[in-house]
Amino acid sequence: MRPPAGAGVECLDLPMADVMRDTGASIGLLCLLPPGERSLWLALVSGASRRITAPWARTPLDTPSAVVDAIHQRQVIWLGSQEEIARRYPQLSIMLPYAFKLAAVPLTSGTRVWGGLALLWPVRHPLQLSPHERDAIAAFCGKAAQLLEQADSHGRPLLPPEEPRVLPAPPRQAVPAHALAALRFTERLPAGCCELDPDGRITFINSAGAELVGANPTALMGNHPWDVLQWLNNPVFEDHYRSAVITRQATSFTAVRPPDTPLLFQLHPSDSGISVHITPAARQEATTPQQAPPSGEPVGAMVLYHLTHLSAALSEAVDVHDVVDIVADQIVPAFGPQGLVLLTIEEGRLHAIGHRGYSAEFINRFDGAPLTSHTPTTHTIATGSPAFFPTFADFRRTYPDAPRYQDRSAWAFLPLTASGRRIGSLALSYDQPRSFPPAERATLTSLSGLIAQALDRARLYDAKHALAHTLQTSLLPRALPRIPGLDVAARYLPAGHGMDIGGDFYDLIQGTPAITAAIGDVQGHNTAAAALMGQVRTAVHAHATLGTPPGDLLARTNRLLTDLDVGLFTSCLIAHLDLTHHRTRLATAGHPPPLLRHPDGHTEVLRVPPGLPLGIDPDADYPTTEITLPPGSVLALYTDGLVETPGTDIDESTDALAQHLGQAQSPHLDELADTLIRHAERSTPRNDDIALLLIRPQPHGE
Repeated sequence: MRPPAGAGVECLDLPMADVMRDTGASIGLLCLLPPGERSLWLALVSGASRRITAPWARTPLDTPSAVVDAIHQRQVIWLGSQEEIARRYPQLSIMLPYAFKLAAVPLTSGTRVWGGLALLWPVRHPLQLSPHERDAIAAFCGKAAQLLEQADSHGRPLLPPEEPRVLPAPPRQAVPAHALAALRFTERLPAGCCELDPDGRITFINSAGAELVGANPTALMGNHPWDVLQWLNNPVFEDHYRSAVITRQATSFTAVRPPDTPLLFQLHPSDSGISVHITPAARQEATTPQQAPPSGEPVGAMVLYHLTHLSAALSEAVDVHDVVDIVADQIVPAFGPQGLVLLTIEEGRLHAIGHRGYSAEFINRFDGAPLTSHTPTTHTIATGSPAFFPTFADFRRTYPDAPRYQDRSAWAFLPLTASGRRIGSLALSYDQPRSFPPAERATLTSLSGLIAQALDRARLYDAKHALAHTLQTSLLPRALPRIPGLDVAARYLPAGHGMDIGGDFYDLIQGTPAITAAIGDVQGHNTAAAALMGQVRTAVHAHATLGTPPGDLLARTNRLLTDLDVGLFTSCLIAHLDLTHHRTRLATAGHPPPLLRHPDGHTEVLRVPPGLPLGIDPDADYPTTEITLPPGSVLALYTDGLVETPGTDIDESTDALAQHLGQAQSPHLDELADTLIRHAERSTPRNDDIALLLIRPQPHGE
């Protein structure tokens, strides 16, 4: 249940303002843990807007997060570089791909967890927290925990509001005469002057600024520039605004006001907002809004969007093959390398599972290299740190014996680590020397973190899928018996993605005196369904071996299932084959009707009188139907996965399958089975397992 909107949390405003002042932090986020919740709620924000901090409005306690880790570890977590943030918390680095330093602090008292605090500083902050800053943080935590504990003990817990409170910047004493003089001063300037509040909205613009951007000051006031000026409605302006807010460092960019007026925007941030200086730019300096920021500046919004897109794609990847395709197909065009190799660790060796921009012969030379070999990939894996080589000379200096592919001149080797476990390595290569500025290094490190997490999930899926497949196949017959005078073919296809273990089964039993064919489908897609399928198949096999007639066989198996009381029902169809007299006796327990293709190609759906599925009514009756099964005819038994199509009547799908069976020209049953499976796959994406058993009596003499 969502907690009610909080009242009284404003009593934390003063301690928050104190810690911001005493530590010199530029941004502060206070998160609280409401009673009974499993997510942190963002309660107070200082130095940034709700728009920037919105992704952290709710943070589940099982999410990779600095604040969450600080709470779990009950200690301060210090992230002293952009690269470290990217390596440890790639999702944070993706959302804020800028240079800053961060401290995450748990807010606790005794065994009680009240929340956590995150503080950000510009990159110019010293490498470590000072004793004074640590004391200020400890004082805040003590005061805040005391206030929270007191309120809770009085039955009035301080609950976070639905939306976090944004603390205003500390007010400054303004002398009216000075303010008027400043206004007159800006009006006399030929350059444009503009002020943005922390949310990016225009709070002031002088006449020169309004004239330069070609807009009425009234229309601009209170709005985001990119909302009013369509030629600024692109990622570049907003990205620089975000960069200035987060890093507290000046930044600039140029844009062209239609039709052809280039303008230079210089952003100067402070705690109270951003001052923007607007001047005409030399035409050769102008950049279009779509161009990326120059190398060495914070990673632009376009790279952020690439990362976000890649992150979304990787989150949908299911198996290792999916991850390899996404990584190989998206990284090269989006991030600029000319070559890519994705390697994973298997039994102490590195194996290339995907590559782009290299020949197979070159990759094969290194595939299977032991982790003890002296290569940049093994070194990166061993140390857990990325390695960047801006030039071939740098690369050759460290690895003089390493081969060079074509004219590659720069390399990045990134470790793939998930949950502290080594997964593999990602190697990128470039045709030209590359400086790899800090922002790019952080971006690539974030990239490797995302890939490692996706690859780890995919490998787990593949392992579970292999286990499910092994269990499934172990419950199905290893091979159908060879029976003189009878051709048979069988197929089983599990449903799409996931670890689901199906309950579909088939069997062919040489009994006394008849031959029994069986097919069935246990309700559900899990281990319980698979286990019940094994029991049903065993019961059917035992009764069929004794020559039990179809109706009696189903009745006895039904009583077994109702006695087991497993809560699952099973459809099943039994066919007794009398090859001597070319007759077949059929009984069904709620199973899809079999198909019969006559020797002349005419095909019909055999509407056998249905009985209830097994496991519902212990006294259910299963009538038997006898049909002619001449040599050369084909009897098709199948489960509903072969004919079920969402939005389509199953009788229509069954008739379509019968028509396709009649028209198929495949002379061999194996080919015919593959044809029917392909027909089902073309009809609709499969959401269910498919079992198929084809039976054809041979003409005499074959």
